[in-house]
Formats: sequence, C-alpha cells, structure tokens
Amino acid sequence: MSIRLSRAIALAVLGLAIAGNAPARSAQPAPQQQVAGVYHQQIGQLHVTALFDGTVALGRQALVGVDPATVTRLLDHRYVPEDAKGLQIAVNAYLVQRGDHLSLIDTGTAQCFGPGLGQVLANLRAAGHDPAEVDDVLLTHAHPDHMCGLLDANGTMAFPKATVWLSQADAAYWLDPASEAGAPEPLRFAFGLARTAVAPYAAAGKLHRFAAGEALPGGIQAIDSHGHTPGHVSYLLDGGNGQQLLVWGDIVHFHAVQFARPDAAYEADSDRSAAITGRRQLMARAADQGWWVAGAHLPFPGLGHVRRQDQAFAWVPGEFAPLRR
Repeated sequence: MSIRLSRAIALAVLGLAIAGNAPARSAQPAPQQQVAGVYHQQIGQLHVTALFDGTVALGRQALVGVDPATVTRLLDHRYVPEDAKGLQIAVNAYLVQRGDHLSLIDTGTAQCFGPGLGQVLANLRAAGHDPAEVDDVLLTHAHPDHMCGLLDANGTMAFPKATVWLSQADAAYWLDPASEAGAPEPLRFAFGLARTAVAPYAAAGKLHRFAAGEALPGGIQAIDSHGHTPGHVSYLLDGGNGQQLLVWGDIVHFHAVQFARPDAAYEADSDRSAAITGRRQLMARAADQGWWVAGAHLPFPGLGHVRRQDQAFAWVPGEFAPLRR
C-alpha cells in the first residue's frame, strides 16, 4: 500500500472518529417567511423597484370568450399554482426613481383583502425607502387591489407627501355613489373602498384627476387602456438610451392564457371588447418597440418583455441581473 493511500485512509478514519465524538446537531427549523418581495431593475435612467403585495386566487372559469378546453390546454405544463380557490395571481406595485423623484405606480391591497396581502408598505421599507419620501402615486385604476394601499393600518395617509393621480374617467365612476347603485352586485363593495382610500388625500388637496393627454410628473405618459375599468390607464416612462418601460396595470390577469389568447377576457372587465382591443394593441406595441413591461398581475417581479409568437404573443420574464452604476 502506498504511503499516499495510507495517509488518505488515516485521515478518513480520523475524520470519522472526530465526527463520532462530535455532539449531534439538530437541523435548523424551516423558514416560516419568504424573502422580502423586492426586486430592482435599471432601465436607462430609471431605477425600478418591483414591490410584492401578495397573491390572490382567481378561478379559471373567470376567463370568458374562450372555451374551457382551450384554457386547460394552455395551462397544461405551465405549472401555475392552483388550489380549490383558483389559480395563483400575483399583486405587484412599482416604485420608479428618476434622480431624487419617486413615483409609486399602484399601491396594493393594504387591509382590504385579508391575510397574505397588503405587503407593499413593508417591502417599500425593506427596499430602503420611507413611504413619506414618495412624491407621486399614480393609479392605473380604482380597484381595491391597486388603491387600498393609499392608507396605512391606522387608516391614515400612507404617503403623506404624495399627490395621488387618478384618471378622470375612473374617478367619475368609482367615486360616485350613483354609479355604485347601478353597478353589478358583486362589484358594489369596491366603490366604498375607493372613496375611503382617497378621502384624506382629497381633503388635503392631494387628489388630482387627470384627463387623457395631460402631462404627468416626470414626463410620464398616460396611455388610455380602458376596458378593465372605464378609466384604466397604463403608464409609459422613457428611461433614455432607447429604453422605455410600460407599466400596464391589469392588461393581463392570467398570463398562461391571455398572451396566447388575447381575446380571452376577464369576467370583471367593465367593457370586455375594449379590454381585448387594448390588450392586443399594447402587446403589439410592446413587442414591436422592445419596451420593458411591468404587470400588476404577472408573476413577481412582473418585469420583462413581450414577443410575438404565432398569431399572438408570449411573455419573456426578465433575467436576474446585477445593478450597474
């Protein structure tokens, strides 16, 4: 036996002896919480921070205009988590920093939808920002999963410095009690939540209703994408260096289906035909222009690109990348 082999055996035996004399170590308990729901992306001069709010479950039967067999085929091997309550749908918000200016696009659910949601404020702090630093809050629309987060757990302004921007069309509909009286029963709960969320900002003169074409802070362009709600808008931000970001709100709820079948509507759309038209148009523009896209209900962080595929489209999630200065 060679000296080298003998030495290796001796070391192995010594290691076993040491291991045998060492006190047994119990396994660390499994973590009870996920990592902070924060992801950063540099897009030209824009520093974009995706903020996770939580997940909701939507049943596949909420997809209308496409037959159930097609929905099943498109979901097959896409591995979207699904339980008895429905498919897992993320809720995301986006903080955009240009220089010293902070714009928050949508705010999450806060206390409106129960446990497992309402994480935007905590994740904003985890990202190193005080909510009091936010200059503007831009709402894509007035549904509670986008605007309840205007208030903190005490029901006071979560962003006391900020001006809140809401399209005139959505404000006229969702903040009007007369609209509530004529709305479908399942949607009526949302009207009171909308009025409550904006009330302290309106009282402080910080609620701004804007019309299509109006200039928004930081040169942000509001694109009319109504259909999901009467005044749903998407926001286009120019990062310079040929890079642009489209924060499109609720253009897509079921990513595994609606990219391949943009004609699949969501039952909660106020105008399904308009929602389908807007989805097709924005997907085509994003694909042809190479825009970055941020989606409120795309799998977190919901940042990536759209590409054309066959006669429709496909989602291309962004690659994890280090930040560059």
